[in-house]
Amino acid sequence: MSALTEHRSLTLELAKRDVLGRYRGASFGLLWSLISPFLMLMIYTFAFGTVMGNRWPQVEQGGASFSIILFAALIVHGFFSEVLNKAPTLVTANPNFVKRVVFPIDILPWPLVMSALFHAGTTLLVFLALRLVMDGQLAWTTVFFPLVMLPLLVLCLAIAWFLAALGVYLRDITQVTPLLSLALLFLSTAMMPLESVPESYRWVFEYNPLSFIIDQARAVLLWQQLPDAWGLLRYLAVATGLAYLGRYFFAKARSGFADVL
Repeated sequence: MSALTEHRSLTLELAKRDVLGRYRGASFGLLWSLISPFLMLMIYTFAFGTVMGNRWPQVEQGGASFSIILFAALIVHGFFSEVLNKAPTLVTANPNFVKRVVFPIDILPWPLVMSALFHAGTTLLVFLALRLVMDGQLAWTTVFFPLVMLPLLVLCLAIAWFLAALGVYLRDITQVTPLLSLALLFLSTAMMPLESVPESYRWVFEYNPLSFIIDQARAVLLWQQLPDAWGLLRYLAVATGLAYLGRYFFAKARSGFADVL
């Protein structure tokens, strides 16, 4: 937690640099944080709307459009995917930080997660606007969405510490994480409800760490249901344990960073 206490200003500055650096030189600048999720939604809806949309009873009943159901999942996956894909290069992309004895490199996952959280926030704004335009309503339970995302945020910190350390020694990880990100999307409840998955393969979707968070996100953003408090607490407890392990692993591995870089 030193990133939020002792090094708060540095952490926020690094997060700001990460967000602005992503759009540096682009004509629309930060507007791309709003445009990109909308374009991604159009692509996925066009590609899968006809096939996958029929699997959702809410679509057939007129409770919500497939685009909105899918968009709720893309908010969750986009946040997780950004951390997963960038974490392996956190240390290798900043060799100067490693060689500075006074620089607390263990805080590097925090700016990454904050940057991903910023993009999740802008995507949520686009979601709410489209929800109003397409369905003419907003769920009052949307206020619980930050609580739904909290366990995933902690899990992302754990993953970032593990992958940042491993990425120094195993550079091939950067080739694997994009494929893993896609697999986690298509093997989750993002595209189809769990009930429509053949029972023999259902366990794959159930053990996907994104499925539960996606379902909870839809519950509060779309169905006006309260989140599963006990489920989120269990998820948070496991994620917190993994975060401590990830932080410990990073601390043990950092002694060899300078030699490898």
